[in-house]
Amino acid sequence: MVQQRLLDIAIEQFGQHGLEGVSTREIAAAANTAMSSITYHYGGKEGLYLAAADEVAKQMGGGHEVSAFEQVAASGDPVAARGAIADIMRVFLKRLQQPQSNSWALFIMREQLNPTEAFERIYAGPMGQTGQVLVELICVATGGQDRQAARLAAISLFGQVLVMKAARAMCRKMLERETLSEEIIDEYAARVVANIDAILDRMIAERQEQI
Repeated sequence: MVQQRLLDIAIEQFGQHGLEGVSTREIAAAANTAMSSITYHYGGKEGLYLAAADEVAKQMGGGHEVSAFEQVAASGDPVAARGAIADIMRVFLKRLQQPQSNSWALFIMREQLNPTEAFERIYAGPMGQTGQVLVELICVATGGQDRQAARLAAISLFGQVLVMKAARAMCRKMLERETLSEEIIDEYAARVVANIDAILDRMIAERQEQI
């Protein structure tokens, strides 16, 4: 399908070179189609860039239903909430290790450094939705209502997972491995879950100290 090829190539090229660093001619040639296809489907390079952002958001979701975690948050069960937080982090960690995530990870990192309308589109998708439900789950798991503390905790949890993608070369060096094998990722996932428990337990202790 021409549109999917264009989007896949656009995500890769924009991720590597940025909006200004690649031409529609180059993208069309790489996708083995005419430049007129870009104009017809997307109106031009800027339209293709925004469509690529929408595709990145879609790929980030990977069919994962945020609504299931929203239901856990709504249940008010702290044990289930803790389990859901661990599930979110494990899924996110595994998804970031998939080869197809390489191109959209570069795209997102560029937008993180210099956000445009494209980042707003990405954040409106699974990225922002997962972040919001994670905050709610942290509140349920800790029995607190301090949204600011929960947001900071959520950011710290995401950071533990993102380091395996954004700093994978450093991670390989520190682990003395040529590649990050599935076994290593599973071991790291267990460490992340242990850290989640430690963070949540500390938040509970801090709340109790304030009573």
